[in-house]
Order: sequence, then C-alpha cells, then structure tokens
Amino acid sequence: MKVCEITGKSAVVGNNVSHSNRKTKRKFNPNLKTKRFWSEEEGRWFTLKVTAAGMKTINKKGLAAALKDAVAPKAVY
Repeated sequence: MKVCEITGKSAVVGNNVSHSNRKTKRKFNPNLKTKRFWSEEEGRWFTLKVTAAGMKTINKKGLAAALKDAVAPKAVY
C-alpha cells in the first residue's frame, strides 16, 4: 500500500464526474517519492518513501525529530 512514512498519508477514493454528471470511482494517490536522507546522529543514510509534505516536514524539523514524531500507518483489514 502506498503510504508516506512521515505523515501517514495514503490513497483516498473519490469519483470522476463527467459533464453529464455520471460518477465513476477513482483513486487519489499521494505524491510519494523514494528519497535518501543523511542522519548526522547515526552517521548513515535512511531511504524513506515520503510525500512532498513529508519532505517539507523533514526540512523544517530535521530528520531525527520528524522520525520521532512520525505517524504510524493505519492497518488495512
């Protein structure tokens, strides 16, 4: 499942609405990117799947604080 490892954002479901107002199901996927981040504390690289919003959070707070406050992904049943 596509989930951001920082913000916990995942795909949501909605409708395509045509000009004649017919509705068909569609999926809105998050803007996920696979990115490597350097950790100064541990002295190693972390590879994370993060959204653009997750990258902004890491830039603002720092990697260690963002990982500590990271939202756990929701369980899918």
